[in-house]
Amino acid sequence: MWGVLTMNTVSPPTGPTTQSPGETYAERLSPLDASFLDVEGPSAHMHVGWAAEFLPPAERPRPTYSELRSHIESRLGRAPRYRQRLEHVPLALDDPVWVDDPAFDAGRHIRPALRKDLDSLARDVFSQPLTRERSPWELWIADELSGRRLGIVGKVHHCMVDGLAAWDLASLLLDPTPETPPQERDHWRPRRAPSALELVASGIRARAAAGLGLAARAVRTSRSPSRFVGASTAALRRSRALARAALPPARSTPVNRPLTPERRLIRVRRSIADLEAIKARHRVSLNDVLLAICAGAMRELMLSRGEEPYALKTMIPASVRRSDQTSELGNEVSAVFVELPCDEPHPAWRLRRVHRVMSSRKQEGDHHAVAEALDALAYVPRPIRQVGAKLAAASPSIFNLTISNIPGPSMPLYMCGCPLEAAYPVVPIPQRHGISIGMTTIEEHACFGVYVDPVVVPDAGGLDEGLHRAIDELLVR
Repeated sequence: MWGVLTMNTVSPPTGPTTQSPGETYAERLSPLDASFLDVEGPSAHMHVGWAAEFLPPAERPRPTYSELRSHIESRLGRAPRYRQRLEHVPLALDDPVWVDDPAFDAGRHIRPALRKDLDSLARDVFSQPLTRERSPWELWIADELSGRRLGIVGKVHHCMVDGLAAWDLASLLLDPTPETPPQERDHWRPRRAPSALELVASGIRARAAAGLGLAARAVRTSRSPSRFVGASTAALRRSRALARAALPPARSTPVNRPLTPERRLIRVRRSIADLEAIKARHRVSLNDVLLAICAGAMRELMLSRGEEPYALKTMIPASVRRSDQTSELGNEVSAVFVELPCDEPHPAWRLRRVHRVMSSRKQEGDHHAVAEALDALAYVPRPIRQVGAKLAAASPSIFNLTISNIPGPSMPLYMCGCPLEAAYPVVPIPQRHGISIGMTTIEEHACFGVYVDPVVVPDAGGLDEGLHRAIDELLVR
């Protein structure tokens, strides 16, 4: 009756796959992945994404939309997740599962852009949530940008990838040389999704296994003094990290108001050499430089509004993805919460304050402690987790904004012979959080994506020049 139902706890390996006839497949979302579904709403779109620009190829015609779609479609076998959809477990007994989509149609995901302006295209694409009726990702191709450039705007639901794993989708687009390898043969056939009865049974088993695992863990801990001490120490570390996340509470600010569905992506590009020069001069990390730059830009925004600058409590996503997990999808992410010193008038002192607090958080292992606390969610019943996730995400008292540093490629990359010039990241904003800032590096440039609700933050356009000025200030101090 149960066939070959497999409830994997890790993502399937990247690469072409074959399936046995009649095989049944389902892979359960982790509690963290599922939480990104729970906190989504009509005005809080939980997709990560990017807007990328490509130069025209050097010695051949610019590829058309049809050629680019064929190129991408031929590589879908490299990432099986992108042909899967979500299936919910009846009665919400457990988290949803990924199943192969027998009705998968690449044309519903790889779309021609109707606009010839990248900013307008990004506004249109990111202002719409992803449907859950099919695999939650889209690529919009603009093959007629000004200057013979090409543009790609992509978005993937956060339940599917974190910021680092989003680069996995780049494997469907990019090559390390201008020469495009021959299109790949793909023998994919969808595996049968489990029935509602099978999903209910697996959900019950998973809940029972979680309960037994928690009980066994408690027994093992009680029987071993050293394990008890270790568990107590870990619990204390987690408690301290969570206390620092919650206290002091973030103040109410004009950017922490209910959202509308509208989104705008403000694109800023700067030589990475400028940021590296600041890093070397002040002996800090690149992440410290990013935070100090954002603090300066946000301070300038406050001053332009006639506000007395104040510190902003900031959530900084931190990857806990191991080096052997780079090809896996899903989220391997934690977070660090710090006070962004927008109240500090001196640029160098802003950077010093950022460096001091980030060094302290790293030494205390906050991101690992928060990750351990998130892992413990597996033992909490799904209905309780759903309520908790919605309350936490929609509460501006936990944090004011998000800033994320997403590593990018340091080598030249090409799409059908077109060199990748820039890629501007999109970091999702939950309800009552009107702004996020992401940065990634593309060869010799840092690309900032300032993602905002333009109704909540109508003057966010000034952050473009504000980021440049914050960099310039640190270069001369």
